Amino acid sequence: MLQPRARLRGLTQRLCLSSSTTRRCLSSVVDHPRVVFSGIQPTGVPHLGNYFGALSQWVEMQNSPEPQTLLYSVVGLHALTMPQDAKKLREDRLNTLASILAVGVDPKKAVLFFQEDVPHHAELAWLLNCMVNIGRLKRMTTWKSKLQIQQNLDVDTEVDESGLNLGLFTYPVLQAADVLLYRTTHVPVGEDQRQHLELARELAQKVNRVMKTDFFPLPMAVTNPAKRILALRGSPPKKMSKSAPDERSRIMITDSSEYIQHKIKTAVTDSVDPEAIADESVPNLADLSPGVANLYTIMSCCTGEDTSDIIPRYYRQRYGRLKADVAEAINAKIAPIRAEFERLKRPENAGYLTQVAAEGRERASEIAEKNLSQIKALLGIQRI
Repeated sequence: MLQPRARLRGLTQRLCLSSSTTRRCLSSVVDHPRVVFSGIQPTGVPHLGNYFGALSQWVEMQNSPEPQTLLYSVVGLHALTMPQDAKKLREDRLNTLASILAVGVDPKKAVLFFQEDVPHHAELAWLLNCMVNIGRLKRMTTWKSKLQIQQNLDVDTEVDESGLNLGLFTYPVLQAADVLLYRTTHVPVGEDQRQHLELARELAQKVNRVMKTDFFPLPMAVTNPAKRILALRGSPPKKMSKSAPDERSRIMITDSSEYIQHKIKTAVTDSVDPEAIADESVPNLADLSPGVANLYTIMSCCTGEDTSDIIPRYYRQRYGRLKADVAEAINAKIAPIRAEFERLKRPENAGYLTQVAAEGRERASEIAEKNLSQIKALLGIQRI
């Protein structure tokens, strides 16, 4: 049986083979202890897409026998790049922390902290800002997509850039700082985050050249095998999001059983009458309409079954039965999470959330202070 170090080397080789910098990538990761960083915006209670896209993976990673340091952060500084209500933001931060704990993240196994509690993130972001040019940031899609949502536009070329603030424009640099501050080797990412990770890798290489050392490893992407969860309503189909105006488009991990049933019942499918289909063959997921395929995907994520095993049970039947079973599967999956969240949010447990945040801040700050001090020394701006 392969030892953890050997397994990591094999993983890294597979991830790097398509790159022109294979040798550098391999040595960069293998020569550094495995460090995983992942962040989530403080948007309050997560929805089903957040859970299967990120949080469930956090739990799986913490239960891995692989020797590693895990850092999971609620990234409040990123939230400030868009208009916020201070009172609501504070409540959303607490709800996000409680949700992370409710899904099963153990603060003893992972460093769980608020990004804004560790000022080293902002300081490193400034240092990185000095090493990236405007043209590179203009090619990033984050600020365009954020403004697109804010302005309720479908085409990003229509974005009115007059509302672009500097924080939003340099958002990817702060993301790079989040990763590099802890000398991260692995970052869980979705497809829409790969561009940001590539910038972090570029900046790691550039700063290493400036400092004449291989201080920063080149962080590698860790992909989540879970399929993308789409909104239950809306056209054209988009990923599940809290920014969508229709609350029925998303399932929150705290939704009641009755509300889940209502949302799934009103989920968009298609106008095809399944019982009228003459073709006896069973289609693949990709052959189905987005709304119907999304229901099968959600069922698969909740039960662990492959969609190829689920589709034959419901194909050529009216969607009512499928929707009822999907709602039941969702409730079975999130009922324990919902109950734990409600327990953590009781007034008598407020002290526990504060304690978790304080311990995470202390642990993250210790690592950040050590690394940033070395970076500043290598750049010549250490304390005199």
